Amino acid sequence: MAAAAETTVDMAAAAETTVDMAENSSESNDVKTKLSKLFWHGGSAYDAWFSCASNQVAQVLLTLPYSFSQLGMVSGILLQLFYGLMGSWTAYLITSLYLEYRLRKERQKAEFRNHVIQWFEVLDGLLGKRWRNVGLAFNCTFLLFGSVIQLIACASNIYYINEKLDKRTWTYIFGACCATTVFIPSFHNYRIWSFLGLAMTTYTAWYLTIASFLHGQVEGVKHSGPTKLVLYFTGATNILYTFGGHAVTVEIMHAMWKPEKFKAIYLVATVYVLTLTLPSAVAVYWAFGDLLLSHSNSFALLPKSPFRDMAVVLMLIHQFITFGFACTPLYFVWEKAIGMHKCKSLCKRAAARLPVVVPIWFLAIVFPFFGPINSAVGSLLVSFTVYIIPALAHMFTFKSATARENAIEKPPKFVGRWVGAFTINVFVVVWVFVVGFGFGGWASMTNFIRQIDNFGFFAKCYQCPPPPPPPPQMRNFTVAAPPPLHHHHHR
Repeated sequence: MAAAAETTVDMAAAAETTVDMAENSSESNDVKTKLSKLFWHGGSAYDAWFSCASNQVAQVLLTLPYSFSQLGMVSGILLQLFYGLMGSWTAYLITSLYLEYRLRKERQKAEFRNHVIQWFEVLDGLLGKRWRNVGLAFNCTFLLFGSVIQLIACASNIYYINEKLDKRTWTYIFGACCATTVFIPSFHNYRIWSFLGLAMTTYTAWYLTIASFLHGQVEGVKHSGPTKLVLYFTGATNILYTFGGHAVTVEIMHAMWKPEKFKAIYLVATVYVLTLTLPSAVAVYWAFGDLLLSHSNSFALLPKSPFRDMAVVLMLIHQFITFGFACTPLYFVWEKAIGMHKCKSLCKRAAARLPVVVPIWFLAIVFPFFGPINSAVGSLLVSFTVYIIPALAHMFTFKSATARENAIEKPPKFVGRWVGAFTINVFVVVWVFVVGFGFGGWASMTNFIRQIDNFGFFAKCYQCPPPPPPPPQMRNFTVAAPPPLHHHHHR
């Protein structure tokens, strides 16, 4: 009897232990789920806002003062406001077309559970294969060079902390680091990254502003811009590029639980971005003036300090995040092309994505021209990808009275409904084609070719300062000779 009683007690204790373990495991699962929701699974309007704002400004923050030196203060401010408004309008058009496409597909009982809708698919569904092919070509090329620019920016920035390695070597290192973005499945999983990214650019923008005012104007500062048409339109296309960060709008919108809430998000994100870009560009240009014409990265002119080093480190982390933003849509396109998009294994998808990183890495080493490459990409790719194609697609999708009547998203009253929307679209197409693509393409390519002539392909250290002169005791043993006049071109 005693033995039986002991056995019963043991069984009861074992049962209690099992219950405790089950409770502990469910508690730990709850903690994991909560942490996952907090840092990983984002789909709210706030997540979309952080993603848009964080993706929009990125490393362009460092090149806008360079653009101001090309444009002059007044043009720089006005063009930022103008292109910010235009970018918000075309983001609204993309939202309308996405919602239209999705509604039509869902009426046909289409499932999007394991499928990310992309811009080229929206064009295909609404306007056919020719539009899809053009949209795909421009979008992929833009995102490819957008990723290249992030790598160049990483190397350009880290050099201001550690000059022991040249910029090309830093590009090799950061190419390997950025390749790890293959493990981030989709824009759903950028919650913590996009939040941190925006915090980092906010710090950097205000560091540039405050440090420039504390530094004061350099001796004999000149603000002679604009002086040449080539420089003027190069600067203008860099600003066009700044507010053309919505090549990933459809992917960000698709990651939302309620995509219809996206309409005003891009505009609000743009307004916030302007509070960062305008004060910083104005302050740095005020302090350094024409010196910026030969220093496309603002960090190059500010004195070394713990605050500057902090800004550099934060921008490096942010560029890693922005690399992921630009590359993720390319990963999706590649996965769809090789039939891996619906694969549930994260490791298999990550391995399949690696070939996308290799050409980006290579191009960043071939064209390390931080600043001029932004303008070239802005004029030749952004102009079509995020301004001209969305405006034309909106006009053609809703050209018939029936399409306009059945549209899920009708233009607001304050823009003049359909007539107003059509007029604005025509203006966007003509303006961006003539000024952005035409004049901007000519100017930015002229500037880009000049960089190749001066520095060559595979430049080891683009715009690095010249090596220091030898110490005095060494100079006694060298034959006196006049220094070369163009010693600032350091290869």
